[in-house]
Amino acid sequence: MIRETPEDAAPSEEPGVVRLDAVDTLDLHTFQPRDTRSVVTEFLGEAAAAGHRQVRIIHGKGTGTQRRIVRSILDADPRVISYADAPDASSWGATIARLRLPHPRPAPNALTDPVAGDP
Repeated sequence: MIRETPEDAAPSEEPGVVRLDAVDTLDLHTFQPRDTRSVVTEFLGEAAAAGHRQVRIIHGKGTGTQRRIVRSILDADPRVISYADAPDASSWGATIARLRLPHPRPAPNALTDPVAGDP
């Protein structure tokens, strides 16, 4: 859940909560700086769960404070393999992060996995 209201977000059943589809780009310009940590962390989880191997986080160039915050989050997140400045014109105004995908759970095998409650 993300608690800001970007213009393209869908309403949620919970007041003040907006549901976003898992996309591969997050533009932090639409969020309050105090929410950066929770927004980026949730974005990474949703993106990895959706199968995105790479994401773009747009933090802007400015003074570099937002960029440092984003990168400290990426440094601490085990889903992140690596990150770098965007290779296009946005350069250090956006960070590209490579993600580990969650390991899928194997399907139960009826021949080898006992069913709960069976002797």
